[in-house]
Amino acid sequence: MPAYATNMRFKFPILALTLEVIIIILFAVFVVYDDGKSSHGSGHDTSNDTHVDNMVLYPMFQDVHVMIFIGFGFLMTFLKRYGFSSVGINLLLAAFGLQWGLLMQGIWHMDHGKIKVTILKMINADFSTATVLISFGAVLGKTSPVQLLIMTVLEIAIFAANEHLVAESLKANDVGASMIIHAFGAYFGLAVARMLYRPGLRNGHENDGSVYHSDLFAMIGTVFLWMFWPSFNSAIADSGVPQFTAVVNTYFSLAACVLSAYAISSLVEHKGKLDMVHIQNATLAGGVAVGTCADMNIGPFGAMLIGFLAGIISTLGFKFLSPVLAANLGIQDTCGVHNLHGMPGILGGLAGIVAVALGKKEGGDAAMQAAALASSLGFALVGGAVTGFIMKLPVWGQPPDQNCFDDSIYWEVPEEEEENEESLAHGEHSKNKAEA
Repeated sequence: MPAYATNMRFKFPILALTLEVIIIILFAVFVVYDDGKSSHGSGHDTSNDTHVDNMVLYPMFQDVHVMIFIGFGFLMTFLKRYGFSSVGINLLLAAFGLQWGLLMQGIWHMDHGKIKVTILKMINADFSTATVLISFGAVLGKTSPVQLLIMTVLEIAIFAANEHLVAESLKANDVGASMIIHAFGAYFGLAVARMLYRPGLRNGHENDGSVYHSDLFAMIGTVFLWMFWPSFNSAIADSGVPQFTAVVNTYFSLAACVLSAYAISSLVEHKGKLDMVHIQNATLAGGVAVGTCADMNIGPFGAMLIGFLAGIISTLGFKFLSPVLAANLGIQDTCGVHNLHGMPGILGGLAGIVAVALGKKEGGDAAMQAAALASSLGFALVGGAVTGFIMKLPVWGQPPDQNCFDDSIYWEVPEEEEENEESLAHGEHSKNKAEA
């Protein structure tokens, strides 16, 4: 086993501390509290009104925060020996990403050379971390914390550029971010996974699977995400009717998605049994798919139709498409982000194009919606390929094939786990001696 692949004693602390010192310096220079004064407005002091508006949004910010740190973290705990990393590295990447995201998004909206912090900007910073956590799912178990920090730095910078292009230049509508977060994060992660392809894992790995309790932990993430998704899709919507519409549409889309996901899972599995992988993931696809047109007047039935289709597409993707991607395209997608975020994200983008073309969004332009979807996919695939190439450089280190999907390579694991490993290894050794 090459030493560079696993020893993080200096490499990780130096990188993490250097990144944080750089961010603190940048915050000292550019970031200030919001004072309610805007160079784009009338110039009068509205600081008290701004404070009220900020605190009105605070409950939704907390909902999004829960999704980022609990929802995404626990959703990825399904691997039987990778729970520490799933939750722990999720916390690391999200905590770094929200700081970096506020800077990367803020540089596009500076006021007198400063980034003024509001709850809305904090929500958007959380959104930027969501893209990284989606991509993290595609390479889960096969990368080092050092590689993942590098991915976070690059991905959030690319995400912020694409988001600015979509929202400011194209003026496209994507309030729940089906295109700019979900599709972008998924295809960015898939491009990275392709660049980091491991031939040694072509036939699977003994730890690339779940056990009873790990699947139960993953369902905690699923339920938290499912419950709070209406806040995710409506947090940055215009207050009033549009925000209420986004909540209602997401609520019904998620509900319809559950029924179709359960039904298709039973249909395609042996003896009509339900597959926990489908239930953990495909039941959330309705929240992803309805995002782009969440605040549009598509009617509750329209939202339910989108969720219904998303549940079917996602479940079929897990059953039939994931093995094809791994076998034929060399894309080893650990969490199946293509099925939960990628295809439903594209479905959401297409639904947005149709809804705008039908006049469901005042001032919308279907051509710009299509351009936004193309932009998000283009930035994701090219940016992910470049990022994957950089992550593959030996200097960052990565776990050897035999140590993938195993916490013990980067974490101190409880003694009983280590004892179990030693006893199993000893048992195998004794068995081999006896056979010899």
